[in-house]
Amino acid sequence: MSDSFEVFNRQTVRRHRDRAAARLSDHDFLFREAAERLCDRLPDVKRAFPMALDLGCHTGQLGRVLGGRGGIETLIQCDLSPAMAKRAGGAEYALAADEEALPFAQGTFDLIISNLSLHWVNDLPGALAQIRRALKPDGLFLASMLGGDTLGELRRALAEAEIAEEEGLSPRVSPMAEVRDLGGLLLRAGFALPVADTDTLTVMYEDPMKLMADLGAMGEANAAAESRKGFTRRRTLMAAAARYRELFADDGGRVPATFQIITLTGWAPDPSQPQPLKPGSAEARLADALDTVEIPAGEKAKPE
Repeated sequence: MSDSFEVFNRQTVRRHRDRAAARLSDHDFLFREAAERLCDRLPDVKRAFPMALDLGCHTGQLGRVLGGRGGIETLIQCDLSPAMAKRAGGAEYALAADEEALPFAQGTFDLIISNLSLHWVNDLPGALAQIRRALKPDGLFLASMLGGDTLGELRRALAEAEIAEEEGLSPRVSPMAEVRDLGGLLLRAGFALPVADTDTLTVMYEDPMKLMADLGAMGEANAAAESRKGFTRRRTLMAAAARYRELFADDGGRVPATFQIITLTGWAPDPSQPQPLKPGSAEARLADALDTVEIPAGEKAKPE
């Protein structure tokens, strides 16, 4: 991923969120479910996080789920969309802020937690580096984001319909990161003990058009910078819905929508954290533990 390459139109992302803010509570099931899964990890960490940031707060789903978990005394909520941040509520402070240009001083937070927002960031390595700088030493970063396997069914149906109806192909579902790359990005940003793992959530819909309507109502509609301008033709949408049902409908006519949720965990470096041993510092030989013969590099084993 290039630091300067524009994958998403951030103004479009903000506009989608602004429009969705007023009625998001009717369509925020995905944000609430992901927030529950993310917050369930906090009790496993045996320490308190008095000063915390909810980065990409939407309308406050994560803050409401957090409750008293994590020993949080002050929670600051921020979102790219001013309309979202205004409706978040439940926190002492809420503001509009861009994940690509965080307005916080170095070492401000004990915890930065982000729920299904960072998949809209263009410069993810840069955003992660800013997050790490905003953490206090031994501060925790915990985030969920949508991964590259998300909405695979919709991607295929839209692509096949557009090729058939418009004799061309443009991005209709925004691109997303792969889990295999994200652990490396955490390391690159300077995090200690980085972990990236993945889970899958499948939602069943009575009709593909309801899925597409839900994505718009969540503020998750396509914002790819290279997407075709203007509205998708109705004929193309109808063809995509028909293809979706043909390929993926179950015996009852319902269709699945797959969401890959990637969870990122990393710590701001601190001397108190476990450190890897230096090469050659081991006090016992692995060959002895395995009850075998050690063969120096470059030599071949001799037949017995």
